[in-house]
Amino acid sequence: MSEPLHTALSLAADGLPVLPLRKGKVPFGNCPACTKNACGGRPNMKTPGPCTCPHPCHGWAAATTDPGVINSSTWVRAWRDAAAVAYHPGGAGLTVVDLDHAEAIAWARASLPATRIVRTTRGEHWLYQGAMRSANAVRPGVDIKSTMAYARWLGPGFGTITALLDVVRALAVKEAPTVRPAAITVPALVGSGECPHRTPAYLDRGIAMAEQRITEARNAVHATVYRTFLAVLSTHGRCGCLTAAHTARLFTAAQAKGESPRHCTDAWTNALTTLGLSHV
Repeated sequence: MSEPLHTALSLAADGLPVLPLRKGKVPFGNCPACTKNACGGRPNMKTPGPCTCPHPCHGWAAATTDPGVINSSTWVRAWRDAAAVAYHPGGAGLTVVDLDHAEAIAWARASLPATRIVRTTRGEHWLYQGAMRSANAVRPGVDIKSTMAYARWLGPGFGTITALLDVVRALAVKEAPTVRPAAITVPALVGSGECPHRTPAYLDRGIAMAEQRITEARNAVHATVYRTFLAVLSTHGRCGCLTAAHTARLFTAAQAKGESPRHCTDAWTNALTTLGLSHV
């Protein structure tokens, strides 16, 4: 049994949903059947658990505590190639405050309640009991990893874990303010009949997948945001489905990755122009 597999089974037995990481501390890519979420993923990618395929697909959402899945032949092959073990904090009712350097650690010591600490390569993970939404770059060198995110397992750490308090929850709220993008005019539906995209589940799933794509971007965030906006508009921009609320969700996801309101507006405008929708 490989060391990552042994660690994963032990963590799963303690209630931590686990998944393998390859080199670069990133999840294994989707299998051919699930590429670009062709399989549909889990329901809107909001809950962890294995896909209907047998592979460790879909990043954080593949995290599981099921020893049968973890020990399955396809997962065992992944464990053999794994560089590390990760877990889904939100799935275990936990929040990780990821402090990336000494300045961030100093800020946390002065600002956050003491709790269990895990040393990392460059900083520390502060663990709290309770789940919240994840957010990157809530302040310099500080990320929040909980729901819809994964954290690398680096050991149990030290200290007594503290309940998640409002002072920690407020970090994500402060850095992800409500976005009120300008109203967007899109072409009317051509032809007769009801718009095929007006089914709420279809549109909501598309927006949720777009939010997830932005949230999971590890680099080239500007390009990812633009391509995601372009994809959403190419599907929903010509039939009047999109509302200001949908756009706000996308802008909020982009701002949580560090994009400014101006960058969001520019990316949206450029996508409209590319699709010939800007002058309608």
